[in-house]
Amino acid sequence: MGVSDNSKGLILAVASSAFIGTSFILKKKGLKRAGANGTRAGVGGYTYLLEPLWWAGMVTMIVGEVANFVAYVYAPAVLVTPLGALSIIISAILAHFLLNERLPKMGVLGCVSCIVGSVIIVIHAPQEHTPNSVQEIWNLATQPAFLIYVAATLSLVLTLILHFEPRYGQTNILIYLGICSLMGSLTVVSIKAIGIAIKLTLDGVSQVAYPQTWFFLTVAAICVITQLNYLNKALDTFNAAIVSPVYYVMFTTLTIIASAIMFKDWSGQDASSIASEICGFITVLSGTIILHSTREQEPAPTQGNVTWYISGDSMKNLDEEHLIALHDSDYLER
Repeated sequence: MGVSDNSKGLILAVASSAFIGTSFILKKKGLKRAGANGTRAGVGGYTYLLEPLWWAGMVTMIVGEVANFVAYVYAPAVLVTPLGALSIIISAILAHFLLNERLPKMGVLGCVSCIVGSVIIVIHAPQEHTPNSVQEIWNLATQPAFLIYVAATLSLVLTLILHFEPRYGQTNILIYLGICSLMGSLTVVSIKAIGIAIKLTLDGVSQVAYPQTWFFLTVAAICVITQLNYLNKALDTFNAAIVSPVYYVMFTTLTIIASAIMFKDWSGQDASSIASEICGFITVLSGTIILHSTREQEPAPTQGNVTWYISGDSMKNLDEEHLIALHDSDYLER
């Protein structure tokens, strides 16, 4: 007896969550190790690019994203998307055992609230109408409503990068993850266009010659690079058990909004679905606030200092002798 398409999608979605949840921890450990030997990513360093553990996390995340992408081929979004919440649970458990990061009880409540709210939003989100060509997606992408969304998104991203990041980036988790999530919503629609182009090309209808295909590919590359850069900063600065759920909530919410605007999926929604989606957003917002208020701030690295005491009498007892005190984490570790 063969495996049904929904079962294949379910298996791929669960595997995707396992890979992505694990990747957060591997990248976090890689960032910590790289920060101990050079400039931390949170303050603009890129020494993590030389750290094998970070690359292991990167590869793991790519595998998870590919599995998630293929899962949508076999199963509907209403089944696949909520399972992304499993990555939050996996990363929180691994962070507890491997990174010694404690999640307070109220943080657990916030995490549960985020998951429940996100699931409600996804379940009641309008169904997506899949375009049949890249040109059709281009027509949807150039409609006034979506162009306004793109302009607003890019304006917010630039504001966060130029104004808020220098002032609050190291203390407010929403700055880095806001940039990741906003760019992520544009990534999704670009990746969808690329996926359709690949599928049509494999079916014998080549989309390679269309400039829209290469435009979407360029947009996706820029957005992905930006996402990874600021996700690294978030992981290096804040608790991984907090980064995962907040990023999931913001990314999922903005992706649903972008998809609804671009594909006009909100039309035809009944009052019950709209009310459920509003309740889901309120639940997500509440969970995000709880998580942000209970997060553990990463301890600041120990700063080295040397205190000099000059002895006036070498014949004094040891208790009276003034010694040289060295305080440096590097010396303590060696």
